[in-house]
Order: sequence, then structure tokens, then C-alpha cells
Amino acid sequence: MDKIIINNLHIFAYHGVNEEEKINGQNFYLDIICGVDLTAACLTDSLDDTVSYAKIIKTVKRVFPAQKDDLIERAARRTADAILDEFDKVRKVKITLRKPEAPINADFDYVAVEITVERN
Repeated sequence: MDKIIINNLHIFAYHGVNEEEKINGQNFYLDIICGVDLTAACLTDSLDDTVSYAKIIKTVKRVFPAQKDDLIERAARRTADAILDEFDKVRKVKITLRKPEAPINADFDYVAVEITVERN
């Protein structure tokens, strides 16, 4: 399966189990891989035969911060589901959601979850 890849999309949002995370918010970074058959787009050179990465980003920027989820697992899944709901050509979505400012008393680059959802 071909892929459309959006790497390191930055979104400020209010996800977390701690109350201060829901009040102050923090930075999140998403890697999004959409499985799409790009055969027709390669032949026609037409945007109608692919999925616009700009439109995927617009959807993610609308959906991801729309709720204040306790778990980043839920935020990632809601976002993946929205991509599948809005783009018929997308057959599979994998989202890696990184949370570099998680309130953990440790030295780390980020914590993350990876969610993969396939269309039935």
C-alpha cells in the first residue's frame, strides 16, 4: 500500500490526566501515515485521485484539540477515526503521538503512543 506521510505536526492541546494539563495545555507532535492507493494519482497527476495532505492536516488540527482527553491513546484514536471518516481513499491510518512535556519526574525526550486503524 502506498503512503501519505505527515511528519512532526505540532499542535498545542489540553490532554492529560492531571488537572494542570487540562488548564495549561502543552505541545504535542504527531506523525501520521495514511495508507492510500496512489496508482491513479501517479498516472493522472490529478489531486482528485489522491488525498490532499493539506486537508488531512486541517482535519487533524480541528479534531485533535477539540476535546480534553485524559489519555493520549484516546486523542490519537479519535484523530485516526476522523481521518478515516473524512477521507474515503484512506484505507489505513497510523498515528504516533508524542508528548515531550509529560509531567513525569524523569529525564526523557518524550512519551508516545502509536495507534493503527484500518478500514473494514
